[in-house]
Amino acid sequence: MSEVKLLGAWPSPYVMRPRIALNLKSISYEFLEETFGSKSQLLLQSNPVYKKIPVLIHNDKPVCESLIIVQYIDEAWTTGPTILPVDPYDRAIARFWATYIDDKWFPSLSGIARAQGEEAKVAAIEQVIDGLQLLEEAFEKSSKGKGFFGGEHIGYLDIALGCYLGWLKATEIMTGKKFLDSEKIPHLTGWAARFCSDSSVKEVMPETEKLVEFAKVLQAKFKAAPPSK
Repeated sequence: MSEVKLLGAWPSPYVMRPRIALNLKSISYEFLEETFGSKSQLLLQSNPVYKKIPVLIHNDKPVCESLIIVQYIDEAWTTGPTILPVDPYDRAIARFWATYIDDKWFPSLSGIARAQGEEAKVAAIEQVIDGLQLLEEAFEKSSKGKGFFGGEHIGYLDIALGCYLGWLKATEIMTGKKFLDSEKIPHLTGWAARFCSDSSVKEVMPETEKLVEFAKVLQAKFKAAPPSK
């Protein structure tokens, strides 16, 4: 049996991605928790370029960057469901939306807490809502009437977006703003419920209350930090 380790931390949505993928493939692994605010020697050795989590170590070989790790897991273990779409076009579309989520949508979500002033906060909230509307339309096209972006079961794009659901719910609590509105984005709201209740996700999805407490700690550190020059 292959030796598999994953370096990560429980609040990280990026770390959730390979954990879900490993669960989907029924791969047992050792989870090595990194301490917030410090980097282990193993992490620095395994990811000397970015020096960040997650890192998958498979047979002593490190693989870095969350979505690259998910793709590696899908290709390295052919048992279990396929994670990336088989069709080349569908695969390209899934990768496109995954990039959008990381480059555009999630920065807007995390930007709500960092916003300087009410006007910037409102603008960030609007960007999150607009992004969810785009993803609602993407879900309708990608799912082809099935329960997930990947069709019958959780796939690449489900993992790419679903890892942020805990933080989305925590942001709802902290702002008092409902983002997953079943009237405005019914497909995405239904998808979110199915995703979170899936057996591959439930055990690795952080509790919303714990994320809220962690977010408050991050906010306090952010406010206490000297302004960048």
